[in-house]
Amino acid sequence: MDPATFLTELKRRKVYRVAVAYAIVAWLLIQAASILFPTFEAPPWVMKVFVTAVILGFPVALILAWAFELTPEGLRRSEEVAPRESKMHKLGSKWTALIVIAAVLAAALLAFQFARTRRSLVIEQLKQTAPTATLDKSVAVLPFENLSSDKENAFFAQGIQDEIITTLSKISGLRVISRTSTTRYNSAPENLSEIARQLHVSNVLEGSVQ
Repeated sequence: MDPATFLTELKRRKVYRVAVAYAIVAWLLIQAASILFPTFEAPPWVMKVFVTAVILGFPVALILAWAFELTPEGLRRSEEVAPRESKMHKLGSKWTALIVIAAVLAAALLAFQFARTRRSLVIEQLKQTAPTATLDKSVAVLPFENLSSDKENAFFAQGIQDEIITTLSKISGLRVISRTSTTRYNSAPENLSEIARQLHVSNVLEGSVQ
């Protein structure tokens, strides 16, 4: 069969319409499955098997469209059907309508997927930025260092720490770490950033008394 005759037969048997319709419907099914399967907690391999089956069905659909034609008596081999006996030319408008409907559904599903993905990204961004906002309004007051030899100043240093914590706690929106949580950190620590990370705060206050 020469190429010109082959292309004519493809057009007469509406193989190209079957290809377009199958591609659109297959895409719709895959998109619907990507939404429904996770909803019903289906294992990942189910989606892989489904997509593989849909892909393998494409050449099968083309072969069937080429090999068989719809007649008043039902499906018959194309070689046995005269052009006037085929119903395919009568189904042209129906095929076109089917393709248009499938395309509209595909566009609607694509818009839904886009909105769903955008919403998920916004939620994820909010989750990522929320902890940062909390850290920006948090502080830990470390025990004050007693630089004098007088041990009584140690009680004075503790009193200053308590007073600062009490005062800061009155500020609305500011999270202040309790003195109990900071007691284990020595005065004049070497790594303030590590302490801030451990206490989940963005600010660390240290000091000394003489």
